[in-house]
Amino acid sequence: MAIADCTLQVDAGLQAEAEDVVREITRFDAEVTAIAERRAAREGEDAATELAPLASVLLRTESASSSEIEGVTAGARELALAAIEAKAGPNAQLVTANVNAMQRAIALAGDISVDTLLAAHQALLDRHVYASPGQLRDQQVWIGSNALSPHTASFVPPHHTRVPAALDDLIRFVHRVDLPVLVQAALAHAQFETIHPFNDGNGRVGRTLVHAMLRQSGVTRRLTVPVSAGLLTDTSGYFQALTDYREGYTETIVHQFINASFRAIGNGRVLVDDLENIFERWNERLIARRGSAARRVLPHLLNQPAVNVAYVESTTGVALSAAQRSVEQLEEAEILQRTNGNRRNRVWIAQDVIDALDAFAERVGRRCYRTHSPKDGPLDDDPER
Repeated sequence: MAIADCTLQVDAGLQAEAEDVVREITRFDAEVTAIAERRAAREGEDAATELAPLASVLLRTESASSSEIEGVTAGARELALAAIEAKAGPNAQLVTANVNAMQRAIALAGDISVDTLLAAHQALLDRHVYASPGQLRDQQVWIGSNALSPHTASFVPPHHTRVPAALDDLIRFVHRVDLPVLVQAALAHAQFETIHPFNDGNGRVGRTLVHAMLRQSGVTRRLTVPVSAGLLTDTSGYFQALTDYREGYTETIVHQFINASFRAIGNGRVLVDDLENIFERWNERLIARRGSAARRVLPHLLNQPAVNVAYVESTTGVALSAAQRSVEQLEEAEILQRTNGNRRNRVWIAQDVIDALDAFAERVGRRCYRTHSPKDGPLDDDPER
């Protein structure tokens, strides 16, 4: 089904709801930016420096939720350890790769193209040969069946020879300027999932497309709203909406993205408030001079709550001895706790942040749960396939 030049009839009430969501997303982006600016003014720092950790933690929660929709799960502690290359399982590595894919797609949002999608896929599955990272599929795939043929599948995407033309049509649709932004993003996502251009990773790359479109349109300027966390609350409804779209019913997927976005903004606001309260408590608890390495590393702990001395050294730019001293000060203030007794590879955790991130995940309250481990390779009934 080509959609680039389709005339779309959008229910007036649905369009109004979609526009309300866009306003809320823009407001949330502005609220978090204002928080960072106030903190920067108080502490004499650059606003972009203060905003970066909050923007990063929201992007990571979006990536983790998008991965969990596909059954790839990893807790906040495991993800934090993976980010500093401490011991991490395969799921944490995949979620970390999803962060890279999201960053790649958003960085290229100024001119979304097929190459943007290929770059995101490359970043997502770079180490997974079976997925042909960065390449369109060259074989038929199907969804909803473990059989050796697609005859009993719930959905069979277009033949691989039709994928390039279908993606070109999708990109033309993405660049239309006559549609409500969230409606357009929801339909573009559903069309991408219908095309299913990759051997694996379609769901995660398809959700990066939504964020690239929000950034391209100017709805988000600095942040990534964790929309996937909203979708994760009702995965069965989300998958059914994709099925409805393939059967010609477009409104269901738009409803899903409207509801998911409202949930994501509410949950995101609570997370940002939690992190700001943690930061204020840390500032009161830490006995260190203004501008010290210990104080300079505090904002970074909000998005990277697992650190070692090497991380502190590279982040603050201080000498090794000063980095070691700053970690000791943070430990004395009970901001960091040691995770092991190995002096050579010692890692510290900011447990307050881990708890806030775990609380965010609990608030998602996922209704439908599927398990899948990347070590087993792709599953024939995986929605991403």
